Amino acid sequence: MSDTNKQLRVSKIRDGTVIDHLAAGQALNVLAILGIDGSGGEGVSIGMNVPSDRLARKDIVKVEGRELSQSEVDVLSVISPEATINIVRDYEVVEKKRVERPEEVTGVVSCPNRNCITNADEPVVSRFEVLSDGLRCGYCGDIVREGEVAENLDVS
Repeated sequence: MSDTNKQLRVSKIRDGTVIDHLAAGQALNVLAILGIDGSGGEGVSIGMNVPSDRLARKDIVKVEGRELSQSEVDVLSVISPEATINIVRDYEVVEKKRVERPEEVTGVVSCPNRNCITNADEPVVSRFEVLSDGLRCGYCGDIVREGEVAENLDVS
């Protein structure tokens, strides 16, 4: 059997976003960041723990009919700094870029500190400084480690 016959093929998307080179095991967290739970009708393809020359193993997420906002890309960069974003229009990749870690993310992660002002029914938007291994709350200083970001997402 030739190498071509051994490969799993996923169809191209007409318009949307391909998020490639995600850290292995992060695809479901990406869906949470994007607020995709299957009820919205978006076409989604996921490859998890697939071989990668650059990462050994990686995840891939394809989302039909949607381009990511900058705040979504910012959070992706925290959980998977090696990710690349490919914008697809009419079956062609029209833009390809690596995510860049911002200095700060706002309004997409909840502080795990119950006593933080962001959790006190005050009209305050969460703000986190991006660290090399996680996030620091801009109000109380609590740290959210890289592996804990997904469980503290506030994407409702």
